Amino acid sequence: MARLAIMYHIIRKSHVSELKQRRNDRRMMRYTDRAFSMCENEFIANYRVSKNLFQEIYQNLKAFMPTPKRKSDISPKFKILVALSFYATGSYQKLVGGTYGTLMSQQCVSRAIRDVTAALNHQLVLNKWIKFPQTRQERDAIKRRFYEKYHIPSILGCIDGTHVAIIRPKENEERYFNRKHFHFKNVMITSDADLKILSVDVSYGGATHDSFIWNQHPVKQHLINLNSNGENVYLLGDSGYAQREYMMTPIVDAPVGSPEEYYTKMHCHARNTVERSIGVLKNRWRCLLRHRVLHYHPDVASKIINACCVLHNICITKLDNTIIYPEGNSEDDGHDNLNVIFQHSTASTAAADLRRGIEKRAVLVQQLWARRM
Repeated sequence: MARLAIMYHIIRKSHVSELKQRRNDRRMMRYTDRAFSMCENEFIANYRVSKNLFQEIYQNLKAFMPTPKRKSDISPKFKILVALSFYATGSYQKLVGGTYGTLMSQQCVSRAIRDVTAALNHQLVLNKWIKFPQTRQERDAIKRRFYEKYHIPSILGCIDGTHVAIIRPKENEERYFNRKHFHFKNVMITSDADLKILSVDVSYGGATHDSFIWNQHPVKQHLINLNSNGENVYLLGDSGYAQREYMMTPIVDAPVGSPEEYYTKMHCHARNTVERSIGVLKNRWRCLLRHRVLHYHPDVASKIINACCVLHNICITKLDNTIIYPEGNSEDDGHDNLNVIFQHSTASTAAADLRRGIEKRAVLVQQLWARRM
């Protein structure tokens, strides 16, 4: 009799567990189906990508996400939906979990954002979607595209810094605080002529100047090596960067009607590419906007920024232009002390580098002036 009672208890417990699992499966399927039951425009408004592109993102990320260990675990597809909703709105986790199509607790939202962000920061994913051109063929393709659009030769990219606000960190606060009295990450971005991000550096806080970040970046040495080997390539930067052979900057206060003024206008028109790239990035993934503020540790905020840059490049590569964004950066980052240039070389070396850079720019000025008609 006791054996029968035990067997009945085991069978009943198994049946109840199975019913709970079925209810959980139906609940998760219902939430996912609820998201995909939206019309295309509503889906894009909530997740910033089309339904077809979402499927491609899922296929790219599922191999890098944790494998569900229990039947009650949330599926990778649903986690990506939740993370996209957070990136797109910058809302609090509890509000994201209460949104139509992504119903779950705040703790589950937190885990979903963590897992998806980690997948987007996986080295294989980063190297696939954000990569500076390494071959001559890749560089020539980018230079040719810039010349077709802006009629300036040898441009390999445009560079600028942008601010992403974070909450006050508990440690090393002075690294992130700026004169506007808020804390942020100073993110260095390089983009090509089609707004695709070629490199991103999220290592520094807001107290660090753009030029200092550039001087520590490996791309700088890469460009120096290319020019030393006889390949004519350079980036376009604003006046916050030092004029060099590998960095073309505008000529401040150029006389009206002069070749220098003509060069500066063309330079600014072309360099606007990176500002538009940042504008599209922030207007698609609005968690990066200054007034949203990332409520995370600086290291976690850096990973979220990287994740948004990867998603930005996926959208650009797949030509997902279903949402129209304002051209130009959506915020005035207000760089501090733009005329202050940080140097780490000796005075004589810096002077020689500056002289060669000015000479190269003078040649470019005359080339553009001669072709203006």
